[in-house]
Amino acid sequence: MYVPICVAWGVIIWLYGPIGARLEPRRDAMETNVRPEKRRALEARMAALGIEEKDIVEKFVRSMGHGGQKVNKTSSCVYLRHVPTGIEVKCSEGRSQSLNRFFARRRLVEKVEGLLLGSRSAAEQERSRKRKQKARRQRRARRTPQRP
Repeated sequence: MYVPICVAWGVIIWLYGPIGARLEPRRDAMETNVRPEKRRALEARMAALGIEEKDIVEKFVRSMGHGGQKVNKTSSCVYLRHVPTGIEVKCSEGRSQSLNRFFARRRLVEKVEGLLLGSRSAAEQERSRKRKQKARRQRRARRTPQRP
């Protein structure tokens, strides 16, 4: 049986289903495209660093780059600003706004982590490891004689 859902501007939107069926409210946009365990891990990292949602200013702006008409007409790029630290992040990795919200928050957490932890942060340790590896390879290249 069809059940009317919304009547606006003289247009009726119908939903097929039993009368009295409970319609579930729309979930948060970040929940729809991100796996729950990834979302929970990000929330745990935010809590550990003391980052709260009320401290984040979130704006949606137009993307640019690949994606064609989709990114040119929709505001899928996410701009985040962490007010206490003043760190700003802009993310337009994907075409969907919900994924970009997740990626932007993850990038914001990494930046705040780098600011608070300094050389102990995971990103800085990775950079240090790469630097050492590059220096080791350069030393090895200088020692090895060149073949004609």
